[in-house]
Amino acid sequence: MVERMIIDCDPGHDDALAIILAAGNPNIDLMAITTVAGNQTIEKVTRNALSVCAIAGITDVPVAQGAGVPLVRPQIVAPDIHGESGLDGPVLPEPQIELDPRRAVDLIIDLVMENEPGTINLVPTGPLTNVALAMKVEPRIVERVKRVILMGGSYTRGNSTPSAEFNILADPEAAQAVFAGAWPVTMVGLDQTHQATADADIVARIAAIDSPLSEFVVEILTFFGTTYKDVQGFDAPPVHDLCCVAKLVNPAVFATRDAFVGVELTGRWTTGMTVTDFDNLLDQEHNTQVATTLDKQLLWDMTINAISVLSKGSAA
Repeated sequence: MVERMIIDCDPGHDDALAIILAAGNPNIDLMAITTVAGNQTIEKVTRNALSVCAIAGITDVPVAQGAGVPLVRPQIVAPDIHGESGLDGPVLPEPQIELDPRRAVDLIIDLVMENEPGTINLVPTGPLTNVALAMKVEPRIVERVKRVILMGGSYTRGNSTPSAEFNILADPEAAQAVFAGAWPVTMVGLDQTHQATADADIVARIAAIDSPLSEFVVEILTFFGTTYKDVQGFDAPPVHDLCCVAKLVNPAVFATRDAFVGVELTGRWTTGMTVTDFDNLLDQEHNTQVATTLDKQLLWDMTINAISVLSKGSAA
């Protein structure tokens, strides 16, 4: 079964890999790429999305620029992990396509409303500002979206603060709106994505494809690996966003547990925390499938295959 998806992203090294998997796998119909400020400013991440499309040969997917600031809070970015461009490491190719004239929110709404209900998946891999705004502008999308599979949060720990993951902390009000929406939500958080490391053997397999795209991916992972080692002490970088797309390619890639998830908005030390209740301790109805264990071999097999497929397409 082919899954239609919109990826809402802030490229970002791991966002780049997510786009590549979505474009290079026959089980995915990539309907649009929308951008949101997160890993870097909106101008930088939008340029990065267009550069990824250029190197991967993605020419028939609309790309729209989205929100440049969170709903209510000051903006934060992550140059310590992603560099000043948001995609440091490789030389970024010049864009080959023009931006869609619509705002990201409008493109998301148009695609969800134009297609049959229950056929469009939203895959946000950055802060959830665009998705929350789309819900506000056109509430009917909530009943029409098939599933939201988001990268963000955690049920045990944070990475920007002891309790908050970056994407949620960047716009917690938007995140709370998305979790509270009456649509199926899957939270792909740090507990699971930290299992998705690009180890040396994985990088070697990608390098062996020997194409401009595979070289680009190796450079991405090399830079990402260095910053994750320096900043967070990882021996290999966890490629978080990839996991969200992989779930649509093959649901067996990770297991989930049902839980109630709410976002802390007012805690002195815990703002942005995804409070996750598996055991009904809060007496709240479960609203989220929470990713737990990952089939790492399957994740990387499908990703490496997508890089190979797109490499052949660009060479043709």
